This record gives sequence, C-alpha cells and structure tokens, in this order.
Amino acid sequence: MLRFDLKSKKSPFSKGQRFVFTLVVVVACLLVSFNFSTTNFSLAATAAKHYTELKFSPVSEIKLPKYERYVLENGLVVYLMEDHELPLVTGTALVRTGSRWEQAEKTGLASLVGSTLRSGGTQKHSANELNEILEQRAAAVETDIGEAAGSASFEALSEDLETVFGLFTEVLREPAFAQEKLDLDKTQIRGSIARRNDNPNSIASRELRKLIYGKESPLARTVEYATLDQISRADVLKFYQQYFHPNNLILGIVGDFDPQQMRSLIQSKFGDWKPNLQIAKNQLPEVTQANLGGVFVVNQPQLTQSSVLIGHLGGKFNNPDYPALDVMNGVLNGFGGRLFNELRSRQGLAYSVYGMWSPRFDYPGTFVAGGQTRTETTVQFIKSLQTEIKRLQTQNITAKELNNSKDSTLNSFVFNFQNPSQTLSRLMRYEYYGYPADFLFRYQKAITATTAADVKRVARKYLKPEKLVTLVVGNQTAIKEPLTNLSAQVTNIDITIPNSQPAAKN
Repeated sequence: MLRFDLKSKKSPFSKGQRFVFTLVVVVACLLVSFNFSTTNFSLAATAAKHYTELKFSPVSEIKLPKYERYVLENGLVVYLMEDHELPLVTGTALVRTGSRWEQAEKTGLASLVGSTLRSGGTQKHSANELNEILEQRAAAVETDIGEAAGSASFEALSEDLETVFGLFTEVLREPAFAQEKLDLDKTQIRGSIARRNDNPNSIASRELRKLIYGKESPLARTVEYATLDQISRADVLKFYQQYFHPNNLILGIVGDFDPQQMRSLIQSKFGDWKPNLQIAKNQLPEVTQANLGGVFVVNQPQLTQSSVLIGHLGGKFNNPDYPALDVMNGVLNGFGGRLFNELRSRQGLAYSVYGMWSPRFDYPGTFVAGGQTRTETTVQFIKSLQTEIKRLQTQNITAKELNNSKDSTLNSFVFNFQNPSQTLSRLMRYEYYGYPADFLFRYQKAITATTAADVKRVARKYLKPEKLVTLVVGNQTAIKEPLTNLSAQVTNIDITIPNSQPAAKN
C-alpha cells in the first residue's frame, strides 16, 4: 500500500512518474467526459422537436400582493405593501401637478421646481448635507415634475428607514430652493437647450408633437432661453405652494417594514401637515389636432438618412376599444409584424420600423408610425407605411397574426407585476387618474376576447390616413423621389434655437 508522509508532504513517486500518472488521469477524465457528452447529445438529438410541436402550459393567474390603503385626516392617501425579501424600503409620493399647467411665458418652471425641490436642500439641511447623509447610508431621495404629475421618492435600508424617511419628508414639506442651486439647474437646462438639435430622432419626436397638438399647446411646448430667463425663485415658490399639500398627494411605501411602526412614522411626519381646503382641481387643456394632414420637412444637409414620422391624434387608455387597438399594435410591430416583414425584410427600406397606437390616461395620445431610412428611399418608405396602415382597414388579419399578437401580449402580462414596487406604483397611478384598481385585469380579459373582426373594425374607426401628418428630418435635396410626390405643398420647419435676448430691430 502506498503512503504519503503528511508532515513532509513528499510523494513516493519520482518527478517523471508523477507526470505520467497525471497525464493518464487527465486523459481518462477527458474520455469519460466525451463519452458522457456524446451520450447526452445523442439523447437530446433523439428528443428534439420542431418549435411548432412544443407545448407550453398556460400562464398562471396573477394575483395582487396584499396591500393596505387608508387616508390621513389631512387628506393624504397612503398605500402600504410589505415585501420582506430584502432589507429595503422604497416609497413614492405622487403630486397632482405637471408642466401642462405652467404659464406659457414661463415654460420650464415645473421642471425647475421638480429638480430644485431636492437639489436646493431643505430648511434644516443644505443640499450638500443631504447628499452626505444619504451617501453614508447608501440611500436616495429624488424628485421630479413631468408633463402630468410630480413625484418624490426615497430608497433606504430597513435599519435607516426612520432617518431617510425624515429627510424625504423635509424635502416634500420644507424645501429651501437655494438660489445658487436654482441658478445651477437653470445653467444645466440652458445646456440642454443648446444641444436639443443634435439628435435627428429627438428633433422628429419633438416637432411631430407640435404638428399634432399645436406648438402653443402645453402638451408640446419647449423651454427656451427666454422663458427660462422669466423664471424667478418667487415663481418657483409660488408653484410649489400651489400644489404641494397633503390632500393633493398619494404616498406609497413598499418593502421590509413593520406595518404598525410604518403607520406611526407616517403619522408623526405627515399628520400635522395642514391641508389646503381651497385647492382647485386643475382643468385639463383642450386637445384638438392642429394640422389635419400635410408634409413637413426639417432640412439637415449633413444627414445620410431620413428620420420619418407620420401620425395623428389618438385616444385614451379607458376607451373600451383600447385592447383591440393594442392587438392591432402587435400585428404591425415586432419580429414577424407586418411593418418588419414588408418594409425591412422584403423591401429593405429600414433597419427598424414601427407603428403604434399610444394612448394616455386623461388626454388623447397619438398614433405614430415611422423609422429611419436611406435618404434616397424616403418617399418610398413613407408610401409603404401608408399602404400598410390602409391594408389594416381593408383586409382581415390572419388567424396566425391574431394569435401571435394576443399570445405575445398575454404572455408578457406577467412583466407588469415583476415586483411589489412595480405593482404598487401601478395602483397609485390608477388612483391618480381615476381608473379602477383592476383596470389591467379588465384589459387582460378584453385582449383574450379580441377577434380579427375587432381589429379590422378599430383600424377602420380610429386610423385616419387622410389626417396623417408627415414629418421628415433629413437632407431634402438628396431625396431621390421628391416630397412633392406626396403633397403639392411641402412646408419647411425652422428649428433654429432663439437667442436669449431678441435681436434689435433696424
């Protein structure tokens, strides 16, 4: 019997013998591994099936996690949802405000309030102090105001919840709006104005909204140097004081917390915040389509391809026909969709192309189709888009198209509930816009019930080829087939950025 001296760690084999022994072991292992792999490969090859033969079990029913909703005496709506998987707590406050209610001459005010609410510090902590405290705890507090809503959020380890929640409350209730931070944010916005024409796709998206909603519409206005110069710290304070009240907020918290302690913490931090009983519900701006058709171009001689968008006014999520319109989206888009198959695969006109009915919660959204194509094929690309839109109205979709679209939508439904935080955010947003809490489940059932006849019906009812606004951002002189083949009149759009100060008149 061979023995090893454990103390000396010497082997009874010579160096040459050890090499031979090691080589034999390695070869043996390789042979065994190869034989095992070959056997598995053979079995796998025997069991392989064509993808059309694969069977999948139906998606399991999705149920909402347990949550609690209650209202404080001052009108603050609170949602609580426990999640003890990780020692984290996150929260968001939705504020009923938005840039669509700012004055036109002060465009950019809401966004500035949203950023300096956090960056400007609080009455008790400067911005730098806030940053230091949060960084030490790997926590965050962020704020923002968009087109239709304002928000403030926090994220913290469970052990730091009380400290971070206290800072979050300060930011909401006692912002300082420090002048130096306000000036810094305005400088950053000026930088974004200067760069806004760098990306042709961004130009196309921005200008199409103006063409559909109207350049003076609060849904399409853009901040300019002049409007930014009109905004003072007093304006920021006034805007904040108009909207930030407990009876104008919805607070949602999810994570690793004790419910009773969380309710006590919310009461201690928000319970004494006085409501504004005179707060008025904002009237939504009237929405009509500004241009009922037409061809428009932003001439960019340096470009070698065109960014093309065509679109018109759309609808809302709560339209009973929205599920059928969403199935229509599936027929148009994605791998195997009509636009991909025809414009990309068959005609080779674009690498990416899409057409989308995109509703909004409380005002009409848009229907937009487009993509990027070679400069010389611009008109052919536009005509092909128009053809596919009209084909939806005149021809029935196939059973395969219907089933693929519905299956894709229903199978991706689970991704609306990937985590409790996402689920709670959806519940809060439905309340914010006055939608039922089970809206998404109603939508799911309606998708299941959608037929090919429904898709053709909604395409004929809601798609308006005669009202499509066509926008091209590209090198107009290099377009092989002239844009006048689409319309006798082609309107040029000037995207020159106005100076801060108006030019002197001669």
